[in-house]
Amino acid sequence: MRARFVVQEHHATRLHFDFRLEIDGVLKSWAIPKGPSMNPADKRLAVEVAEHPLEYIDFEGIIPAGNYGAGAVVIWDEGEFDLLERTEKKISFVMHGRRLQGGFTLSKIRFRGKGPSKDWLLIKKRDEQVAEDWRLELALTAEKKAQLEERAPICET
Repeated sequence: MRARFVVQEHHATRLHFDFRLEIDGVLKSWAIPKGPSMNPADKRLAVEVAEHPLEYIDFEGIIPAGNYGAGAVVIWDEGEFDLLERTEKKISFVMHGRRLQGGFTLSKIRFRGKGPSKDWLLIKKRDEQVAEDWRLELALTAEKKAQLEERAPICET
């Protein structure tokens, strides 16, 4: 069964990408510091963060300074995905987005000596959509930022 996903480019204190999958009526979420990749050689750290309500799937805007996550947020990719497998340590799925296509796996990792981990790796599977020369392109242009700045702030301090 297909469900929705969104990847939001988040220009907070540090640029990262919020990777969100619609699962169990919420957006399961991970912060990916280097952004997703279509190259299977790129194993991207994905830190699990708080779930978000489904209404957040369309969010774009500027979170005002002084608020958690302050900065510009734009949709980098969106679409649907097919969930293939989901366990405590692994989530496999097929993406049908504008930028992200084909199979991916989120694999939970645990560093020796630490307690429960929120760290996962996002890995592109080897399939017809592989792009070994993948280069991440940002979605936030000067024009897009100006459009966001014209809107009212998302939340007040």
